[in-house]
Amino acid sequence: MSVNKLLFLSIFLIVAGIIAKDPFSSVSYGPGVIAPDPPKQNNTDVGSFFHNDIKVDPKASFEIEAKVLAKKNYSSDPESIASPVDLALGWGRMSDESILEKISISQRKRFYYWRVDEFPIPRSEIERHSANMHLIPANESIERKIEEVEPGALVRFNGYLVNLERDNGWHWNTSLTRNDTGGGACELVWVEEFDVIHQSDVEFYE
Repeated sequence: MSVNKLLFLSIFLIVAGIIAKDPFSSVSYGPGVIAPDPPKQNNTDVGSFFHNDIKVDPKASFEIEAKVLAKKNYSSDPESIASPVDLALGWGRMSDESILEKISISQRKRFYYWRVDEFPIPRSEIERHSANMHLIPANESIERKIEEVEPGALVRFNGYLVNLERDNGWHWNTSLTRNDTGGGACELVWVEEFDVIHQSDVEFYE
């Protein structure tokens, strides 16, 4: 084999390996609703505790099964010490790829943005059936699972909606409703269990 061919083969294998391990590659389930139910939220009497010198104050228990619409890692903002990953999540018709292919979705600066040329479903349905969530992994195992999840995947996790506070006056509060938009509308979730639902286990709903 010539040197040029050997060099080309080496570059090809390296690129193929990067693509195969790309954490931002997208999972596809095809058209159909795969997460029909809204998040479950209930009152809690769990007391506050400390995590990484941050006071964590649980406000409600929280459980969700949803499609990952987008994923964004953070490492340089003050909030990243608590939440290194944001997931934009969709349920109901916001988990249907035939709907989502008509919606442009992005994340930046801890916000989730969407844009349409023509509404495939009502605006209010987009707003009330999707959300940007700041995830706080309870341990390293959960953190690894969150780091490895791919956009498009169907995930299930539970824990608590929480407010955060530090001695220096820094604070970060969760939303407690799915009906709000704009600043303060994101959920801040202490995650105690996190699972990616395998593609073959997904059920589709009308």
